[in-house]
Amino acid sequence: MNVIPVMAASGEFQTQAQDVAQKWQLPLAQTETDSGLVLWLNEYGLALKTLDDPKMGVVQVDFAASSISWRRQHGGGKNEAIAKAVGIKGSYRPAVLDATAGLGRDAFILASLGCHLTLLERSNVVSALLDDGLQRAAQDQELGSWLPERMHLLSDSAVSVMARWQGQQPDVVYLDPMFPHRKKSALVKKEMRLFQQLLGPDDDADSLLQPALQLAQKRVVVKRPAGAPWLNQKKPHIQMTGRANRFDVYLIHGSKT
Repeated sequence: MNVIPVMAASGEFQTQAQDVAQKWQLPLAQTETDSGLVLWLNEYGLALKTLDDPKMGVVQVDFAASSISWRRQHGGGKNEAIAKAVGIKGSYRPAVLDATAGLGRDAFILASLGCHLTLLERSNVVSALLDDGLQRAAQDQELGSWLPERMHLLSDSAVSVMARWQGQQPDVVYLDPMFPHRKKSALVKKEMRLFQQLLGPDDDADSLLQPALQLAQKRVVVKRPAGAPWLNQKKPHIQMTGRANRFDVYLIHGSKT
């Protein structure tokens, strides 16, 4: 896994960049560089950026962005596939452990529907991006009224945390491990190319399923690309298939939801 430095866009952000680097145990770019991946800090917050291709743009967690706001407001709500997959029904809202949080988009949709999410992300670079997005969302007039109490980030390995979990078990464990993407859409080209460059595929993704099944009280939900093999070659109880992705649902024995 690549070591990514934090780089301030100007001297104005140098102190803040030092704080980010220290918090997430990342190096601080001491001199100007013109190549490689960096965590770029400017007036818009923290973003993953490649200095090798200025046309690539950046990857940033922005829960107030128009695309995710539209999905939250018009994307189907409780009728979204992910909502059905985790078991949202009537007034029931499960407590969800998102063990592979990434940029937090799916977690955000579930939180907007009333679920309480614990987010796990083992990459300190991705955690830094997600933490920055959560902090900016907390300052938003509308999002700040509910998001901070529904989304809580832990930066740690999912397998490690699930194995030594203490306290109330989550109703649902949600898994969305990285998978080699071959599609050429603009979104995949920008975000997945940078993420694959940063993280690569989750070669140990299969190891997530068993501890998730042991921890969840009611179900484990695995998001997979359409056509991808089952995680750990284990057949789910329910499959919900869409055009690009599917949700494999594993029900916990004895649970009624």
